[in-house]
Amino acid sequence: MKPETLNQSPIRIAFVIPTLDQSGAEKQLSLLASGLSTEKYEPLVIALNRGGPYAKTLREADIPVKILNKRLRFDPVAHRRLSATLDEFNPDIVHSWLFSANSHVRLLKKSRTKWKCIVSERCVDSWKSGWQLWLDRKLMPRTDALIANSNSVAEFYAKFGLPPQSLHIINNGISIPQALCEEQGRQRRNEWLGKWSLPADAFIIGFAGRLAPQKQLKTLLWAAHLLKIADARIHAVFAGNGPERGDLQELAKSYEVDSHVRFIGHQSNINQFHRQCDAFWLASEYEGQSNSLMEAMAHGVPVVVSEIPANLELVTSEETGLTVPLGDSAAFAKQIRRLLNDSELSQKLAQQGRRFIQENRSIESMIQKHDQLYQTLLSRSP
Repeated sequence: MKPETLNQSPIRIAFVIPTLDQSGAEKQLSLLASGLSTEKYEPLVIALNRGGPYAKTLREADIPVKILNKRLRFDPVAHRRLSATLDEFNPDIVHSWLFSANSHVRLLKKSRTKWKCIVSERCVDSWKSGWQLWLDRKLMPRTDALIANSNSVAEFYAKFGLPPQSLHIINNGISIPQALCEEQGRQRRNEWLGKWSLPADAFIIGFAGRLAPQKQLKTLLWAAHLLKIADARIHAVFAGNGPERGDLQELAKSYEVDSHVRFIGHQSNINQFHRQCDAFWLASEYEGQSNSLMEAMAHGVPVVVSEIPANLELVTSEETGLTVPLGDSAAFAKQIRRLLNDSELSQKLAQQGRRFIQENRSIESMIQKHDQLYQTLLSRSP
């Protein structure tokens, strides 16, 4: 029966994820777990591999976190620890996130298991190898619901044999930051520019995310080269770390744009970073639903993005941002110059992008939709 009264016990829900690092899926899990009604839900968060910044965030919200210290790709010890933890917690729902956690949880789901199995997929996972895709298909019958964070991800996983009624789209939730007063904003910008040795008149193009091949950052570096030739005020700042950082720094030197490019690493205060951007660009080859793109839009930063389905769910060209063909450095450079030279266009895109996020990607809506799904699943007969 569906729990509705205060006399009934809270729904026990175990969230399982590989790590609690400061990344997109981990952030959404943290927002969800800490935002659910404490009268209706009793959450436990389980990290298979390790904790991270969001472990502290969750514990500060009085949500218990258990770390299983998984060491190997196929780690039978961690698998047994997960099984024992779930047996002890006795959940009504187990909600896992990302491939490793989704696989471990579904392998534990048996026909007589009482808990409902929900998996969250966050990306168009074209990176998966053959055995991973095979395992996803094999385990679909053990899945009570699959949550995709965009239409693109839903379409990708619809091919895996899950009944349509078990596939749900719940978009990521993003907070809308408060704007700073003009004087305070100017002071912080001057401090930030000084910190990274950037000139006072710099036009900052921002990127935030993992420095990985899927982000097509080499496309942006060549665009930065073209922009440097066109207007020396333009500087590109890349926030984040990843396997390509060293190669990208060397490439910036070979393109002779290292004086106009900064790699500033992971930023614990991403709001501060977005506030300094005059534009934001994203050249990704594939995405699920980019948190960094939505955060930039929420800050009122005009955006230029590659024309891939996930980005086009957020950005309507000439309305909530600008779009360019995948891999087209010259088109990126051209659109950035439009934003620099047309303040009216830039302001319009910034305002309409912020409004779109506020109306369509709120944290409250994300939490409410999860709550509705949980209630619906528990109201069904086993």
